[in-house]
Amino acid sequence: MTLASNIKPISYLKSHAAEIVRTLGETTEPYIITQNGQAKVVVQDIDSYERMQETIALLKILAQGKEQIEAGKVRDAADVIATLRARR
Repeated sequence: MTLASNIKPISYLKSHAAEIVRTLGETTEPYIITQNGQAKVVVQDIDSYERMQETIALLKILAQGKEQIEAGKVRDAADVIATLRARR
């Protein structure tokens, strides 16, 4: 099933909600719901949503790390290890 085949008007969502939920349980393909011909919402299964949120969180961490590297807010690993050992 392609994303294009899962574009449905809001009236379809209203009249076929149970079918959509059942389909989402069987596949990870989201539904795009339109209103007045404009895409308005995405309906997807909970597992896909949670995976997407985890991916976004990891990408944010990577972006923060990149910003810290570019700002020079990094230390050599050997220096950090030496500091930690000295604290013991």
